[in-house]
Amino acid sequence: MKIFAFSVVLAIGGVAAFAQCPRPAAGTLVLEPEDLFSSNGALSVNFNFQGPVGESGYVKYCYTYTDGNPSPTLRLNPGDTLTLNLKNSSTAVDAAMPGMSSGVSPSGPIPCSGETIMASTTNLHFHGLNIPPVCHQDEVIYTAVQSGTTFQYKFQIPANEPPGLYWYHPHPHGFSENQVLGGASGALIVQGIQQFNPILAGLPERVIVIRDQTDTYIPPATAPPLAPPPTDDLTINYVPLIYPSTTAATIVMKPGERQFWRVLNADADTILDLQVLYAGTPQKLGVVALDGVPLGYGNGSSGAFTNWQTDIYIPPGGRAEFILDGPAAGVRATLVTQDIDTGPMGDFDTARTLANIVTSASAAEPGPVLSTNTTPLTKTRFPWLATVAPTAQRKLYFSEQQVGTNAEDVNFFITVDGQTPALFNPDNPPNIVTRVGAVEDWTIENRAQEVHEFHMHQIHFLVLEQNGVPVPPSQMTLRDTFQVGYWDGVSTTYPSIKVRMDFRDPEIAGTFVYHCHILNHEDHGMMGKILVQPAMN
Repeated sequence: MKIFAFSVVLAIGGVAAFAQCPRPAAGTLVLEPEDLFSSNGALSVNFNFQGPVGESGYVKYCYTYTDGNPSPTLRLNPGDTLTLNLKNSSTAVDAAMPGMSSGVSPSGPIPCSGETIMASTTNLHFHGLNIPPVCHQDEVIYTAVQSGTTFQYKFQIPANEPPGLYWYHPHPHGFSENQVLGGASGALIVQGIQQFNPILAGLPERVIVIRDQTDTYIPPATAPPLAPPPTDDLTINYVPLIYPSTTAATIVMKPGERQFWRVLNADADTILDLQVLYAGTPQKLGVVALDGVPLGYGNGSSGAFTNWQTDIYIPPGGRAEFILDGPAAGVRATLVTQDIDTGPMGDFDTARTLANIVTSASAAEPGPVLSTNTTPLTKTRFPWLATVAPTAQRKLYFSEQQVGTNAEDVNFFITVDGQTPALFNPDNPPNIVTRVGAVEDWTIENRAQEVHEFHMHQIHFLVLEQNGVPVPPSQMTLRDTFQVGYWDGVSTTYPSIKVRMDFRDPEIAGTFVYHCHILNHEDHGMMGKILVQPAMN
């Protein structure tokens, strides 16, 4: 369920402001984001965070690079250093999130010290990267980049970071959904995936970022739609699909060409279930990586593998990287997302055609071509997580509480079993305390009648069970976002996942968060804190 408890109004004037976050027209060509490559072990970029009101009245957000292009793809190698200077040019009319602690630091307005998070405040989360949760790297609880200020992020990609698709997006608690729903997000790629899975060597890449945005449709009183409209509209590389017309975007490929697609679900709230249809028939998609981690990475087996399947379920925040063999000339082809059953209290994530795939013998390659360097990677993170005995067992659960007569008056919680459900408050102590070196098994239940998407910052985890059923070892892979199904309201057994959490990396010592990655739920309380203390000497 989406809670519409807060709206943002921007203090701007004139149509010229619309150019701050330019968007293509519906039905137009899906263009690749601009690529920014590291050089000599470093990448330095300047981003301008902007937030004008769009033509339909919803708030648009974006990161514009120095040349004015929005949300470029950052491409780095393991071991590279990223320096990102973030200027906050948002002019949102300020108001604190209702019910939130102010978090004002006694020492005054110092970034990362806990000053008030307002509508115009922003920050950055580097989703999926295994980097320190400290100021100027990947700290989101207290980092508050206020309007009119510039803040520097600087960190090193770990030398043993799995090669794959990651992403960046704002994470100011209480306003994360507004800013991500408005379009502030972009891809970050750690290069070298073909060195783990040689089947990819030399393939042309296509980066697809699917975002949602506020649905401004108002049904006519005389002839309302037979089925509920989608909760949010979608865009594909910013080409919009606006209900009810939902004119699909256009993707052009050479007939029969094999391409490597890297798809990011940068939606704030919308779940995707992707299919590619040729003449109405679902095609096999060769999945090689999920959530930035190649299948088979670190599991001690003979190496990578490719899972051929006809649909790919991607929760908000999730990523899928796969091989696609293009259609023959003249074949009607589409990229679609299927209808999602989110539960009786959930959003309407309806089936939609995202793009028509058109063939042309003269089609240009969509983006970079993967290197032909297949020298095997020599650095992996740790021994395979499935073979490590857990040091602790915990149970957590998602729940919701009706707090008013309106159906939208709901509080959202993620609670450690034995603790009292409470809305997230940055001033509260950590809900969980552990140490570097720990490996823990967490069972996460869903006691609500809508799905929730469990996301963990700083680390990946291994899904061991779904609803008490073990995941076969051959299907185990590291994830950072995973869905927990909804409760039917009757059963005495709740839907659950069991995951093995990996705290072995000393770089992740500090305090960070876990939450539902349906950001409307996270903003309205469904988040907790964990403190990872340094290892004992």
